Amino acid sequence: MEVLYRSTRGQGETITASKAILKGLSEDGGLFVPTQIPALDIPMAELAKMSYQETAYEVMSRMLTDFTGEELKTCIANAYDEKFDTKAIAPLKEANGAYYLELFHGATIAFKDMALSILPHLMTTAAKKNHAEHEIVILTATSGDTGKAAMAGFADVPGTKIIVFYPKNGVSAIQEKQMVTQKGNNTYVVGITGNFDDAQTAVKKMFNDPELAAEIGKAGYQFSSANSINIGRLVPQIVYYVYAYTSLLREGKIKEGQAINIVVPTGNFGNILAAFYAKQMGLPVHKLICASNQNKVLFDFFTTGTYDKKRDFVLTSSPSMDILVSSNLERLVYRIAGNDAEKCAEFMKSLSENGEYTISEDMKAQLADFYGNYCTEEETAEAIYNVYRSSDYVIDTHTAVAAGVYEKYKNDTKDTDTVTVIASTASPYKFSRSVMSALKEELLEDDFALIDRLSEISKVTVPNAVEEIRTAPVLHDCVVDAVDMPNAVRNILGCN
Repeated sequence: MEVLYRSTRGQGETITASKAILKGLSEDGGLFVPTQIPALDIPMAELAKMSYQETAYEVMSRMLTDFTGEELKTCIANAYDEKFDTKAIAPLKEANGAYYLELFHGATIAFKDMALSILPHLMTTAAKKNHAEHEIVILTATSGDTGKAAMAGFADVPGTKIIVFYPKNGVSAIQEKQMVTQKGNNTYVVGITGNFDDAQTAVKKMFNDPELAAEIGKAGYQFSSANSINIGRLVPQIVYYVYAYTSLLREGKIKEGQAINIVVPTGNFGNILAAFYAKQMGLPVHKLICASNQNKVLFDFFTTGTYDKKRDFVLTSSPSMDILVSSNLERLVYRIAGNDAEKCAEFMKSLSENGEYTISEDMKAQLADFYGNYCTEEETAEAIYNVYRSSDYVIDTHTAVAAGVYEKYKNDTKDTDTVTVIASTASPYKFSRSVMSALKEELLEDDFALIDRLSEISKVTVPNAVEEIRTAPVLHDCVVDAVDMPNAVRNILGCN
Protein backbone atom coordinates (compact mmCIF):
# COMPACT_ATOMS: atom_id res chain seq x y z
CA MET A 1 0.00 0.00 0.00
CA GLU A 2 1.43 3.38 -1.01
CA VAL A 3 1.23 5.98 1.76
CA LEU A 4 1.13 9.58 0.53
CA TYR A 5 1.21 12.81 2.54
CA ARG A 6 -0.85 15.98 2.50
CA SER A 7 -0.87 19.25 4.42
CA THR A 8 -3.13 19.72 7.45
CA ARG A 9 -4.18 23.01 5.83
CA GLY A 10 -4.07 21.99 2.16
CA GLN A 11 -6.79 21.16 -0.32
CA GLY A 12 -6.00 17.58 -1.18
CA GLU A 13 -2.70 17.73 -3.08
CA THR A 14 -0.64 14.71 -2.07
CA ILE A 15 3.11 14.13 -2.19
CA THR A 16 5.46 11.24 -1.47
CA ALA A 17 7.12 10.67 1.90
CA SER A 18 10.54 11.70 0.56
CA LYS A 19 9.16 15.02 -0.74
CA ALA A 20 7.41 15.66 2.59
CA ILE A 21 10.68 15.02 4.46
CA LEU A 22 12.58 17.31 2.10
CA LYS A 23 10.08 20.15 2.41
CA GLY A 24 9.63 19.85 6.18
CA LEU A 25 6.71 22.28 6.24
CA SER A 26 4.04 22.80 3.58
CA GLU A 27 3.91 26.09 1.65
CA ASP A 28 0.51 26.81 3.22
CA GLY A 29 2.01 26.60 6.72
CA GLY A 30 0.47 23.19 7.41
CA LEU A 31 2.16 20.02 8.59
CA PHE A 32 2.39 16.89 6.45
CA VAL A 33 0.27 13.94 7.58
CA PRO A 34 -0.25 10.51 6.02
CA THR A 35 -3.40 10.20 3.91
CA GLN A 36 -4.00 6.92 5.75
CA ILE A 37 -2.35 5.16 8.68
CA PRO A 38 -1.08 1.77 7.52
CA ALA A 39 -1.59 -1.32 9.65
CA LEU A 40 1.43 -2.91 11.28
CA ASP A 41 0.38 -6.22 9.76
CA ILE A 42 2.94 -8.45 11.40
CA PRO A 43 2.31 -10.43 14.62
CA MET A 44 3.75 -8.83 17.77
CA ALA A 45 5.26 -12.22 18.62
CA GLU A 46 7.28 -12.02 15.39
CA LEU A 47 8.39 -8.45 16.15
CA ALA A 48 9.44 -9.59 19.63
CA LYS A 49 12.18 -11.73 18.02
CA MET A 50 13.65 -8.69 16.23
CA SER A 51 16.40 -6.21 17.07
CA TYR A 52 15.69 -2.50 17.32
CA GLN A 53 17.00 -2.01 13.78
CA GLU A 54 14.79 -4.77 12.37
CA THR A 55 11.76 -3.38 14.21
CA ALA A 56 12.55 0.08 12.81
CA TYR A 57 12.50 -1.32 9.28
CA GLU A 58 9.12 -3.04 9.76
CA VAL A 59 7.51 0.14 11.12
CA MET A 60 9.14 2.71 8.86
CA SER A 61 8.79 0.75 5.62
CA ARG A 62 5.01 0.91 6.06
CA MET A 63 5.01 4.70 6.49
CA LEU A 64 7.80 5.74 4.07
CA THR A 65 6.72 3.73 1.06
CA ASP A 66 8.67 5.52 -1.67
CA PHE A 67 12.00 4.60 -0.05
CA THR A 68 13.33 1.29 -1.36
CA GLY A 69 14.05 -1.48 1.14
CA GLU A 70 17.77 -1.05 0.55
CA GLU A 71 17.62 2.74 1.05
CA LEU A 72 15.71 2.40 4.29
CA LYS A 73 17.93 -0.36 5.68
CA THR A 74 21.02 1.74 4.91
CA CYS A 75 19.54 4.77 6.69
CA ILE A 76 18.65 2.62 9.72
CA ALA A 77 22.08 0.95 9.86
CA ASN A 78 23.83 4.34 9.69
CA ALA A 79 21.61 5.75 12.45
CA TYR A 80 21.36 3.06 15.09
CA ASP A 81 24.98 2.00 15.49
CA GLU A 82 27.77 2.52 18.03
CA LYS A 83 26.58 6.12 18.58
CA PHE A 84 24.25 4.48 21.11
CA ASP A 85 25.85 3.14 24.28
CA THR A 86 23.64 0.03 24.43
CA LYS A 87 22.83 -2.59 21.80
CA ALA A 88 19.19 -2.46 22.88
CA ILE A 89 19.12 1.22 21.68
CA ALA A 90 16.02 1.85 23.85
CA PRO A 91 16.09 -0.42 26.93
CA LEU A 92 13.31 -0.76 29.52
CA LYS A 93 14.02 -0.40 33.25
CA GLU A 94 11.46 -1.45 35.84
CA ALA A 95 11.14 1.02 38.73
CA ASN A 96 8.43 2.16 41.13
CA GLY A 97 5.67 0.10 39.53
CA ALA A 98 6.25 1.10 35.90
CA TYR A 99 8.61 0.41 33.01
CA TYR A 100 10.85 3.33 32.07
CA LEU A 101 11.66 3.39 28.34
CA GLU A 102 15.16 4.88 28.30
CA LEU A 103 15.38 7.03 25.20
CA PHE A 104 18.63 8.76 26.16
CA HIS A 105 21.38 6.35 25.14
CA GLY A 106 22.35 8.28 21.99
CA ALA A 107 25.01 10.88 21.28
CA THR A 108 23.35 13.76 23.15
CA ILE A 109 21.62 11.81 25.98
CA ALA A 110 18.06 12.86 25.09
CA PHE A 111 15.19 11.22 23.22
CA LYS A 112 15.67 13.52 20.23
CA ASP A 113 18.65 11.31 19.24
CA MET A 114 16.22 8.50 18.46
CA ALA A 115 14.85 10.36 15.42
CA LEU A 116 17.61 12.88 14.69
CA SER A 117 20.24 10.20 14.20
CA ILE A 118 18.28 8.94 11.18
CA LEU A 119 16.76 12.17 9.80
CA PRO A 120 19.99 13.36 8.03
CA HIS A 121 20.19 10.01 6.21
CA LEU A 122 16.50 10.11 5.26
CA MET A 123 16.89 13.70 4.08
CA THR A 124 20.02 13.24 1.97
CA THR A 125 18.45 10.10 0.44
CA ALA A 126 15.27 12.11 -0.26
CA ALA A 127 17.33 14.89 -1.89
CA LYS A 128 18.92 12.39 -4.29
CA LYS A 129 15.57 10.72 -5.06
CA ASN A 130 14.02 14.09 -5.92
CA HIS A 131 17.03 15.51 -7.76
CA ALA A 132 17.29 18.51 -5.42
CA GLU A 133 19.50 21.19 -6.95
CA HIS A 134 20.07 23.31 -3.86
CA GLU A 135 22.03 22.66 -0.70
CA ILE A 136 19.71 21.91 2.22
CA VAL A 137 19.72 24.39 5.11
CA ILE A 138 18.20 22.90 8.26
CA LEU A 139 16.53 25.70 10.17
CA THR A 140 15.54 24.74 13.72
CA ALA A 141 14.29 26.29 16.94
CA THR A 142 15.06 24.32 20.09
CA SER A 143 13.87 24.33 23.67
CA GLY A 144 17.09 22.58 24.62
CA ASP A 145 17.46 19.08 23.17
CA THR A 146 16.44 19.15 19.49
CA GLY A 147 19.19 21.64 18.59
CA LYS A 148 22.10 19.61 19.90
CA ALA A 149 20.70 16.31 18.64
CA ALA A 150 20.07 17.80 15.18
CA MET A 151 23.56 19.27 15.01
CA ALA A 152 25.11 15.99 16.11
CA GLY A 153 23.16 14.25 13.34
CA PHE A 154 23.88 16.77 10.58
CA ALA A 155 27.47 17.76 11.49
CA ASP A 156 29.63 17.56 8.36
CA VAL A 157 26.91 15.73 6.36
CA PRO A 158 27.69 16.73 2.74
CA GLY A 159 25.15 18.99 1.01
CA THR A 160 23.69 20.34 4.26
CA LYS A 161 24.03 23.24 6.68
CA ILE A 162 22.25 23.50 10.04
CA ILE A 163 21.30 26.68 11.91
CA VAL A 164 19.92 26.29 15.44
CA PHE A 165 18.20 29.02 17.47
CA TYR A 166 17.75 28.58 21.22
CA PRO A 167 16.47 30.78 24.09
CA LYS A 168 19.66 32.16 25.67
CA ASN A 169 18.29 32.07 29.23
CA GLY A 170 15.84 29.20 28.80
CA VAL A 171 17.99 26.03 28.75
CA SER A 172 20.08 24.18 31.33
CA ALA A 173 23.82 24.87 31.69
CA ILE A 174 24.66 21.43 30.26
CA GLN A 175 22.23 21.87 27.35
CA GLU A 176 23.82 25.21 26.44
CA LYS A 177 27.37 23.88 26.77
CA GLN A 178 26.48 20.97 24.51
CA MET A 179 25.24 23.36 21.82
CA VAL A 180 27.86 26.09 21.91
CA THR A 181 30.74 23.57 21.78
CA GLN A 182 29.32 21.72 18.75
CA LYS A 183 31.94 20.97 16.09
CA GLY A 184 31.28 20.77 12.35
CA ASN A 185 31.99 23.11 9.45
CA ASN A 186 28.29 23.25 8.59
CA THR A 187 26.88 23.90 12.10
CA TYR A 188 25.73 27.30 13.43
CA VAL A 189 24.21 28.11 16.82
CA VAL A 190 22.45 31.39 17.65
CA GLY A 191 21.07 32.34 21.06
CA ILE A 192 18.02 34.61 21.15
CA THR A 193 16.88 37.01 23.85
CA GLY A 194 13.29 35.67 23.81
CA ASN A 195 11.79 32.28 24.73
CA PHE A 196 11.33 29.10 22.70
CA ASP A 197 7.95 30.15 21.32
CA ASP A 198 9.54 33.37 19.98
CA ALA A 199 12.21 31.30 18.24
CA GLN A 200 9.75 28.75 16.85
CA THR A 201 7.37 31.46 15.57
CA ALA A 202 10.25 33.25 13.80
CA VAL A 203 11.47 29.99 12.22
CA LYS A 204 7.96 29.22 10.91
CA LYS A 205 7.74 32.76 9.46
CA MET A 206 11.05 32.26 7.66
CA PHE A 207 9.75 29.00 6.17
CA ASN A 208 6.71 30.86 4.85
CA ASP A 209 8.58 33.95 3.57
CA PRO A 210 8.71 33.73 -0.27
CA GLU A 211 11.13 36.66 -0.52
CA LEU A 212 13.61 35.01 1.83
CA ALA A 213 13.18 31.71 -0.06
CA ALA A 214 14.02 33.52 -3.30
CA GLU A 215 17.06 35.19 -1.70
CA ILE A 216 18.56 31.98 -0.39
CA GLY A 217 17.57 30.17 -3.60
CA LYS A 218 19.76 32.58 -5.58
CA ALA A 219 22.60 31.71 -3.23
CA GLY A 220 22.01 27.98 -3.91
CA TYR A 221 20.11 26.99 -0.75
CA GLN A 222 16.69 25.67 0.28
CA PHE A 223 15.23 25.44 3.79
CA SER A 224 14.13 22.27 5.52
CA SER A 225 13.34 21.46 9.14
CA ALA A 226 14.67 19.07 11.79
CA ASN A 227 11.93 19.99 14.27
CA SER A 228 9.17 17.49 14.91
CA ILE A 229 7.08 19.39 12.38
CA ASN A 230 9.06 17.27 9.88
CA ILE A 231 7.34 13.94 9.28
CA GLY A 232 10.82 12.42 8.99
CA ARG A 233 11.22 13.13 12.72
CA LEU A 234 7.85 11.71 13.70
CA VAL A 235 7.93 8.35 11.90
CA PRO A 236 11.12 7.07 13.62
CA GLN A 237 9.55 7.92 16.99
CA ILE A 238 6.74 5.43 16.38
CA VAL A 239 9.36 2.68 16.40
CA TYR A 240 10.38 2.84 20.05
CA TYR A 241 6.82 2.44 21.33
CA VAL A 242 6.44 -0.70 19.23
CA TYR A 243 9.84 -1.90 20.47
CA ALA A 244 8.87 -1.22 24.11
CA TYR A 245 5.74 -3.35 23.69
CA THR A 246 7.62 -6.22 22.03
CA SER A 247 10.33 -6.03 24.72
CA LEU A 248 7.65 -6.52 27.40
CA LEU A 249 6.24 -9.40 25.36
CA ARG A 250 9.67 -11.00 24.92
CA GLU A 251 10.37 -10.73 28.66
CA GLY A 252 7.01 -12.30 29.56
CA LYS A 253 5.71 -9.14 31.27
CA ILE A 254 2.62 -9.06 29.03
CA LYS A 255 0.72 -11.46 26.74
CA GLU A 256 0.25 -10.82 23.01
CA GLY A 257 -2.70 -8.47 22.48
CA GLN A 258 -2.64 -7.18 26.08
CA ALA A 259 -3.06 -3.39 26.11
CA ILE A 260 -0.56 -1.15 27.91
CA ASN A 261 -0.59 2.49 29.04
CA ILE A 262 2.00 4.89 27.65
CA VAL A 263 2.96 8.02 29.61
CA VAL A 264 4.77 10.78 27.72
CA PRO A 265 6.14 14.07 29.06
CA THR A 266 5.56 16.52 26.22
CA GLY A 267 5.44 20.18 25.32
CA ASN A 268 5.36 20.18 21.52
CA PHE A 269 3.11 17.07 21.37
CA GLY A 270 5.31 15.22 18.86
CA ASN A 271 6.48 12.42 21.13
CA ILE A 272 2.99 11.47 22.28
CA LEU A 273 1.60 11.89 18.76
CA ALA A 274 4.04 9.17 17.67
CA ALA A 275 2.54 6.92 20.37
CA PHE A 276 -0.95 7.79 19.03
CA TYR A 277 0.16 6.83 15.51
CA ALA A 278 1.56 3.56 16.92
CA LYS A 279 -1.88 2.82 18.38
CA GLN A 280 -3.52 3.68 15.05
CA MET A 281 -1.16 1.20 13.34
CA GLY A 282 -2.42 -1.51 15.69
CA LEU A 283 -0.25 -1.36 18.83
CA PRO A 284 -2.44 -2.46 21.78
CA VAL A 285 -2.63 0.72 23.86
CA HIS A 286 -5.21 1.33 26.58
CA LYS A 287 -4.50 4.98 27.42
CA LEU A 288 -2.12 7.65 26.15
CA ILE A 289 -1.20 9.75 29.20
CA CYS A 290 -0.11 13.27 28.27
CA ALA A 291 2.09 14.81 30.98
CA SER A 292 2.61 18.59 31.11
CA ASN A 293 4.68 20.83 33.37
CA GLN A 294 3.39 24.18 34.70
CA ASN A 295 3.06 25.42 31.10
CA LYS A 296 -0.08 23.28 31.11
CA VAL A 297 -1.63 24.38 27.84
CA LEU A 298 -2.13 20.75 26.73
CA PHE A 299 -3.74 19.71 30.02
CA ASP A 300 -6.20 22.60 29.68
CA PHE A 301 -6.94 21.60 26.08
CA PHE A 302 -7.77 18.00 27.04
CA THR A 303 -9.86 19.21 29.96
CA THR A 304 -11.85 21.99 28.25
CA GLY A 305 -11.51 21.54 24.47
CA THR A 306 -10.04 25.07 24.26
CA TYR A 307 -6.42 25.63 23.27
CA ASP A 308 -5.40 28.97 24.77
CA LYS A 309 -1.82 30.24 24.52
CA LYS A 310 -2.70 33.57 26.18
CA ARG A 311 -0.98 32.95 29.50
CA ASP A 312 2.26 33.66 31.30
CA PHE A 313 5.25 31.65 30.10
CA VAL A 314 6.83 29.76 33.03
CA LEU A 315 10.53 28.84 33.11
CA THR A 316 10.64 25.41 34.77
CA SER A 317 13.17 22.73 35.67
CA SER A 318 11.91 20.76 32.62
CA PRO A 319 12.81 23.37 29.96
CA SER A 320 12.32 21.14 26.90
CA MET A 321 8.60 21.27 27.74
CA ASP A 322 8.45 25.03 28.30
CA ILE A 323 6.21 25.58 25.29
CA LEU A 324 2.89 27.37 24.81
CA VAL A 325 2.38 26.59 21.10
CA SER A 326 2.38 22.81 20.68
CA SER A 327 3.00 22.53 16.95
CA ASN A 328 2.26 18.82 16.57
CA LEU A 329 -1.18 19.11 18.14
CA GLU A 330 -2.26 20.42 14.72
CA ARG A 331 -1.83 16.89 13.33
CA LEU A 332 -4.20 15.48 15.95
CA VAL A 333 -6.70 18.34 15.47
CA TYR A 334 -6.72 17.63 11.72
CA ARG A 335 -7.47 13.96 12.39
CA ILE A 336 -10.31 14.52 14.88
CA ALA A 337 -11.76 17.15 12.52
CA GLY A 338 -12.35 14.30 10.06
CA ASN A 339 -9.22 15.17 8.03
CA ASP A 340 -10.90 18.48 7.16
CA ALA A 341 -8.03 20.77 6.12
CA GLU A 342 -10.27 23.83 5.85
CA LYS A 343 -11.54 23.41 9.40
CA CYS A 344 -7.99 22.77 10.68
CA ALA A 345 -6.72 25.90 8.91
CA GLU A 346 -9.47 27.93 10.58
CA PHE A 347 -8.42 26.70 14.03
CA MET A 348 -4.77 27.55 13.34
CA LYS A 349 -5.72 30.99 11.99
CA SER A 350 -7.71 31.63 15.17
CA LEU A 351 -4.71 30.54 17.28
CA SER A 352 -2.44 32.91 15.34
CA GLU A 353 -4.81 35.89 15.36
CA ASN A 354 -6.74 35.45 18.62
CA GLY A 355 -4.40 33.25 20.66
CA GLU A 356 -6.94 30.45 21.05
CA TYR A 357 -9.40 28.05 19.42
CA THR A 358 -12.11 25.70 20.70
CA ILE A 359 -12.90 22.32 19.16
CA SER A 360 -16.45 20.94 18.84
CA GLU A 361 -17.99 18.45 21.27
CA ASP A 362 -17.81 15.79 18.54
CA MET A 363 -14.07 16.39 18.20
CA LYS A 364 -13.59 16.41 21.96
CA ALA A 365 -15.29 13.00 22.17
CA GLN A 366 -12.55 11.61 19.91
CA LEU A 367 -9.92 12.44 22.53
CA ALA A 368 -11.00 9.46 24.64
CA ASP A 369 -7.65 7.73 23.95
CA PHE A 370 -5.93 10.45 25.98
CA TYR A 371 -5.65 11.39 29.64
CA GLY A 372 -4.00 14.73 30.43
CA ASN A 373 -2.57 16.14 33.64
CA TYR A 374 0.35 18.23 34.84
CA CYS A 375 2.92 18.56 37.62
CA THR A 376 3.99 21.67 39.51
CA GLU A 377 7.69 22.26 40.15
CA GLU A 378 7.27 20.91 43.66
CA GLU A 379 5.52 17.76 42.40
CA THR A 380 8.26 17.22 39.81
CA ALA A 381 10.97 17.33 42.48
CA GLU A 382 8.89 15.06 44.69
CA ALA A 383 8.61 12.48 41.88
CA ILE A 384 12.40 12.37 41.44
CA TYR A 385 12.84 11.85 45.18
CA ASN A 386 10.11 9.20 45.45
CA VAL A 387 11.34 7.10 42.51
CA TYR A 388 14.88 7.19 43.89
CA ARG A 389 13.81 6.29 47.43
CA SER A 390 11.59 3.43 46.27
CA SER A 391 13.76 1.96 43.51
CA ASP A 392 17.28 3.42 43.76
CA TYR A 393 16.70 4.79 40.24
CA VAL A 394 17.44 8.40 39.26
CA ILE A 395 15.26 10.10 36.65
CA ASP A 396 15.52 13.53 35.06
CA THR A 397 13.05 16.38 35.49
CA HIS A 398 11.05 15.69 32.30
CA THR A 399 10.67 12.00 33.10
CA ALA A 400 9.67 13.07 36.62
CA VAL A 401 6.77 15.09 35.20
CA ALA A 402 5.57 11.87 33.55
CA ALA A 403 6.08 9.84 36.74
CA GLY A 404 4.13 12.41 38.77
CA VAL A 405 1.28 12.53 36.26
CA TYR A 406 1.13 8.73 36.18
CA GLU A 407 0.49 8.76 39.95
CA LYS A 408 -2.34 11.27 39.38
CA TYR A 409 -3.76 9.06 36.60
CA LYS A 410 -3.86 6.07 38.96
CA ASN A 411 -5.55 8.12 41.66
CA ASP A 412 -8.12 9.56 39.24
CA THR A 413 -8.99 6.38 37.33
CA LYS A 414 -8.17 3.64 39.85
CA ASP A 415 -6.39 1.90 36.96
CA THR A 416 -3.49 0.38 38.87
CA ASP A 417 -3.29 -2.95 37.01
CA THR A 418 -2.53 -1.94 33.40
CA VAL A 419 1.16 -2.46 32.58
CA THR A 420 2.55 1.02 31.98
CA VAL A 421 5.51 2.36 29.99
CA ILE A 422 6.87 5.79 30.88
CA ALA A 423 8.90 7.56 28.18
CA SER A 424 12.16 8.55 29.90
CA THR A 425 13.20 11.38 27.64
CA ALA A 426 16.55 12.57 28.99
CA SER A 427 19.44 11.49 31.15
CA PRO A 428 19.48 12.99 34.66
CA TYR A 429 22.99 14.24 33.82
CA LYS A 430 21.48 16.78 31.48
CA PHE A 431 19.65 18.46 34.36
CA SER A 432 21.97 17.55 37.22
CA ARG A 433 21.40 20.70 39.31
CA SER A 434 17.61 20.29 39.39
CA VAL A 435 17.92 16.53 39.97
CA MET A 436 20.39 16.92 42.84
CA SER A 437 18.21 19.59 44.41
CA ALA A 438 15.22 17.21 44.26
CA LEU A 439 17.34 14.48 45.88
CA LYS A 440 18.12 16.93 48.70
CA GLU A 441 21.84 16.77 47.97
CA GLU A 442 24.37 19.57 48.45
CA LEU A 443 24.38 21.83 45.38
CA LEU A 444 28.09 22.11 44.60
CA GLU A 445 28.93 25.28 42.71
CA ASP A 446 30.79 23.60 39.85
CA ASP A 447 28.43 21.83 37.42
CA PHE A 448 30.91 19.06 36.69
CA ALA A 449 31.66 18.41 40.37
CA LEU A 450 27.90 18.08 40.80
CA ILE A 451 27.81 15.61 37.91
CA ASP A 452 30.54 13.49 39.53
CA ARG A 453 28.52 13.41 42.76
CA LEU A 454 25.39 12.38 40.79
CA SER A 455 27.41 9.50 39.33
CA GLU A 456 28.23 8.30 42.86
CA ILE A 457 24.58 8.46 43.91
CA SER A 458 23.05 6.91 40.78
CA LYS A 459 25.83 4.32 40.32
CA VAL A 460 25.72 5.19 36.60
CA THR A 461 28.89 6.18 34.73
CA VAL A 462 29.00 9.77 33.49
CA PRO A 463 27.98 9.56 29.79
CA ASN A 464 30.49 10.45 27.06
CA ALA A 465 28.19 13.25 25.92
CA VAL A 466 28.87 15.00 29.23
CA GLU A 467 32.54 14.01 29.62
CA GLU A 468 33.48 15.44 26.24
CA ILE A 469 32.16 18.94 27.03
CA ARG A 470 34.03 19.31 30.35
CA THR A 471 36.93 21.05 28.62
CA ALA A 472 35.51 21.71 25.15
CA PRO A 473 35.98 25.28 23.86
CA VAL A 474 32.99 27.51 23.06
CA LEU A 475 32.71 27.71 19.26
CA HIS A 476 29.40 29.61 18.95
CA ASP A 477 28.69 32.84 20.83
CA CYS A 478 26.22 34.74 18.63
CA VAL A 479 23.11 36.17 20.38
CA VAL A 480 20.35 38.17 18.63
CA ASP A 481 16.82 39.43 19.27
CA ALA A 482 14.07 37.23 17.79
CA VAL A 483 13.23 39.91 15.19
CA ASP A 484 16.81 39.74 13.90
CA MET A 485 16.80 35.97 13.25
CA PRO A 486 16.25 36.34 9.46
CA ASN A 487 19.29 38.64 9.21
CA ALA A 488 21.34 36.14 11.20
CA VAL A 489 20.40 33.50 8.60
CA ARG A 490 21.31 35.85 5.74
CA ASN A 491 24.71 36.53 7.32
CA ILE A 492 25.44 32.84 7.79
CA LEU A 493 24.48 32.00 4.20
CA GLY A 494 26.23 35.05 2.75
CA CYS A 495 23.02 36.54 1.37
CA ASN A 496 23.60 40.09 2.70
